[in-house]
Amino acid sequence: MQITFLGTSSGVPTRSRNVSSVALRLPQRAEVWLFDCGEGTQHQFLRSEFKSSQIRRIFVTHMHGDHIFGLMGLLASCGLAGNHQQRVDIYGPPKLNEYLNACRRYSQTHFSMPIKVHTVEPGLVFEDAEFRVVCERLEHRVPAYGYRIEERDRAGHFDVDRAKALGIPPGPVYGRLKQGEIVELPDGRRIRGGDLCGPPVPGRKLVYCTDTIFCDRAVDLASQASVLIHEATFSHQDADLAYQRLHSTSTMAAQVALAAQVNQLIMTHFSPRYAPGNAIELKDLLEEAQAIFPNTLMAYDFLTCEVPRPVEKSLAVST
Repeated sequence: MQITFLGTSSGVPTRSRNVSSVALRLPQRAEVWLFDCGEGTQHQFLRSEFKSSQIRRIFVTHMHGDHIFGLMGLLASCGLAGNHQQRVDIYGPPKLNEYLNACRRYSQTHFSMPIKVHTVEPGLVFEDAEFRVVCERLEHRVPAYGYRIEERDRAGHFDVDRAKALGIPPGPVYGRLKQGEIVELPDGRRIRGGDLCGPPVPGRKLVYCTDTIFCDRAVDLASQASVLIHEATFSHQDADLAYQRLHSTSTMAAQVALAAQVNQLIMTHFSPRYAPGNAIELKDLLEEAQAIFPNTLMAYDFLTCEVPRPVEKSLAVST
C-alpha cells in the first residue's frame, strides 16, 4: 500500500499546493483508489506516475468544492482517453450522485466507462477478499465522513523446504496447507497446514479524516491505525478560527493520533495563511503537533509513503 498526496491545501490552491486529493496505490492489483478530488486533480495525475485507467474507486468525504470540483473533469478525461473500460465506483455523502448527474446533464458529457455512485452511511462501505473499508461521520459544517481502509491479515510464510522434507508432493495441496487446512495424504498421514506456516502477517490500516474538528468518532475510526491522515487547517494559536469553521488545528490532529494510538500521523489540508514569511508558518504547525505526537509528518504535494505493517516503526518516504 502506497499513498501519494496530490493536494494538501485547504480552500484554495496555492503556487506549491493543490487542493485536497490523496491517491492510494495497490500495486498487487494495479489499482488506484482516490480520496477526494479537488479542482486540478487530473493535472496532478499528469505530473505523477499514475494512470487514470488504474482508478477503480473514489471516496469523497463531503460536498465542499475544494474536495469535489475536480471530480467531473477527471471522470470526463478518463472517458475521453478511451482506455478506461472497467467500472469506477464512487462513494460519498448524499447529493453526490445528484451533483454528478447535474454536471453531466448541463455539460452534455457522456462517460464511456460505467460509473456507479454509492451513498455512504456510518459502517461498512466496501469489502472484498483483501480489503475492507468503513466510514464514520465527522464534525463539519456539512455531512462529512472519514474513511478507514483495512488490509486483511495474510497467512504466514509457508515452509516449502519442511514440506518437501516431510515427503509432501508439490501441487494443489500446498495451496490448501498455506491456508491452514488439515490435509490427509495418500499414505494416511494428516498434516496441519498451520504447523508449516509462520505467524499470520497482520494487515495494514490507513485512516483518512478531513474536514473535521476534534471529535471522539475520529478517534474511534483511527484506533490502532498504521497511518492516520488528518487535516490540520489551523495553528493552535488560531484555535478560535478552527472552532468557528469546524476545522482542526495541528494540536487537535495530534491529540486524535495520540488517543487512537496510531503508528504515524500525517497532517494535510493547510490554510494558505501560513505561507513563508508570515507570523506563523507551516513549520510552526509541525512543531505544535510533534510536541504532542512526535511521529508526525507534514504532507506536501507529491509526498509518497509506503504504509508500514504494524510491526514496522516508520514510513518509507520517497519524493
